[in-house]
Amino acid sequence: MGRQGGTVRTILRRVALGLALTSLMACTALYRDHGYIPPEEDLAQIVVGVDTRDSVAELVGPPTSAGLLSDGGYYYIQSKFRHYGPMEPKEIERQVLAISFDANGVVSNIERFGLENGQVIVLSRRVTSDNVRDTTLIRQMLGALGNFDASTALGSP
Repeated sequence: MGRQGGTVRTILRRVALGLALTSLMACTALYRDHGYIPPEEDLAQIVVGVDTRDSVAELVGPPTSAGLLSDGGYYYIQSKFRHYGPMEPKEIERQVLAISFDANGVVSNIERFGLENGQVIVLSRRVTSDNVRDTTLIRQMLGALGNFDASTALGSP
């Protein structure tokens, strides 16, 4: 009976050790990459103002998604997620590469965006200059605040 008790104790120790190791492994963070962004060497081959939609798709591959309109841009998106134990996966890094085209389907802009603290930031930008300000309606309205006189709105001289 002494020998059988020693075997049971050994089995219990091994099971306890296995459970301890399993619980430690469950607390290890796993990282997973999703999506695709072309490497910088491939992007350097794209010439702004020269390359077209077809040549871009041939050089760096088809986009992850494209703009809604027929002249919309190409978007390459890559995210990195951290899986930690039983908790929900958390996105810790995101990059978006946006390639814009003009009305003729020629590359007009290449931009790289990131996600830092919930804010979209521009990581890099290659743009053909056209001397046109990219001002949205909301930015124009907010820029006009404080730049008017009430007497002119009421028709007073």
